[in-house]
Amino acid sequence: MRLTREKLVAGAAVALLALTGCGGSDDGGTKAGTADRVPATATGSLEDLAAEVKCRPDIQTDADEIRQGVCKVDAGKFILATFATDRGQREWLNGAKDYGGSYLVGAKWVAVGDQKMVTSLRGRLGGTLEEGASHGAHAGHEHSG
Repeated sequence: MRLTREKLVAGAAVALLALTGCGGSDDGGTKAGTADRVPATATGSLEDLAAEVKCRPDIQTDADEIRQGVCKVDAGKFILATFATDRGQREWLNGAKDYGGSYLVGAKWVAVGDQKMVTSLRGRLGGTLEEGASHGAHAGHEHSG
């Protein structure tokens, strides 16, 4: 079975929604001093990156273009994905960001979770923080009648 990019992005989106919900974080930023302690961006396989944050990934996708797993740590869960190419990573990220969430982006890898999670991962893995589309607060239902 050949996995298309659309199927991979859709699978990531479902996992992302399960982990973070549709709304963004109200945190508004990072904690003071966090940016001062960002290490050089980590590199390596999915297992190498997971070992850096002391998790054993539950592999969800194992394809030539992408490897993706769910990691559980004391602070919660996140998705960790590695890519064969920079282009594949960017295409995946562009599609996944439509579903919201927070992303920690490194060299051919992405960690996805809530803002607090990816900010804490950045202290171990380095990388760049990116935000997905904001869907805002869920509106209350109005009843007419």
